[in-house]
Amino acid sequence: MKTIKTTLVLIFIAFGIFSCSDDNALIIDPQDEISLEFRQELNVSYGNDNDQVFDIYLPANRTINTKVMILVHGGGWTSGDKSDMDDFKDIMIQDLPNIAIVNINYRLADTDNQPYPMQIDDITTIVNVLKANQNDYVISNDIGFLGTSAGAHLSMLWSYAFDTNNNVQMVASVVGPTNFTDPAYTENENPILQEIIDTFGIDVSTAYLEELSPYHQVTSTSPPTILFYGGQDPLIPISQGVDMETKLSEFGVTHQFTLYPNAGHGWIGVELLDTWTKLKAFTEVHLE
Repeated sequence: MKTIKTTLVLIFIAFGIFSCSDDNALIIDPQDEISLEFRQELNVSYGNDNDQVFDIYLPANRTINTKVMILVHGGGWTSGDKSDMDDFKDIMIQDLPNIAIVNINYRLADTDNQPYPMQIDDITTIVNVLKANQNDYVISNDIGFLGTSAGAHLSMLWSYAFDTNNNVQMVASVVGPTNFTDPAYTENENPILQEIIDTFGIDVSTAYLEELSPYHQVTSTSPPTILFYGGQDPLIPISQGVDMETKLSEFGVTHQFTLYPNAGHGWIGVELLDTWTKLKAFTEVHLE
């Protein structure tokens, strides 16, 4: 237990500072499935940019029914690295050993490259690469997302608006922005919050902000969603989580919502243990 708690505390760092082949097409001898060992491949390239790489961790004894969790790091769409999610990856390998894990990098935004749709396109490419290599990896098409901060936004947006084959079985948001038309953003006087909006372009229409907001993309068929937010977060207003929970309820989407009143843009201790306990249980129901 001490080892697990120590690992959980380290997850705090990962919060960040600032599409279909048929499973039935696979023909694999059951004896081969039993003999499969744990396998990992690091920095698998899926594009020409140096940031277009991912790490994949394939569990022992996997089968064509083995589901995949995709980890998406934060960093305000302009920074961060897949290594920020290593602590999540490590504890998932320990506590959820039957799930394959894909820890991704994506192209980072700068003055010449806005995050949307570039980063969504990267996720689409990754999902297609996984499908194209399904025979080799021995995994199913069923996937889940776990994202933190900007990565949580990308995870929700792709799952709600771009999963054309309904492969996403669950999505987890840890302090992810959900609604860029929220007055807490559009009418803010906080230069840090304004910088977040400006990342997507200085002059953006309401229609554009709605297009890139998970809040405005939810439907009755959206995948089960689990949300975690901090009541004292300087970057993500409380309304981002509260309103998202309301929207999911309105559409009848299976979901869980946790708000830690005294937490900021990340947390440790008892609250972090609570996060992992809930996230693990949610994943066991919807992805294992």
